[in-house]
Amino acid sequence: MAITNGISASTITGAAWLKARASVGAGECIEVAGLSEGGVAMRNSRHPEGPALIFTKAELRAFLDGAKGSEFDHLAA
Repeated sequence: MAITNGISASTITGAAWLKARASVGAGECIEVAGLSEGGVAMRNSRHPEGPALIFTKAELRAFLDGAKGSEFDHLAA
């Protein structure tokens, strides 16, 4: 099965979904899972059966670099 953007997260077999330790368990989590094809899947923990966004490792790295550099802080203010 091809894993593409928007696929139902529940159909990604063998995914080990991870949440940030900063999550307090009240449903405000983004979960990520490494894919056997080499990409990374991301889902909303409030909707674990919902769609997954699929990123390459390079795309995720670019986002994480921006987050570490506070580029997106204004979105959470």
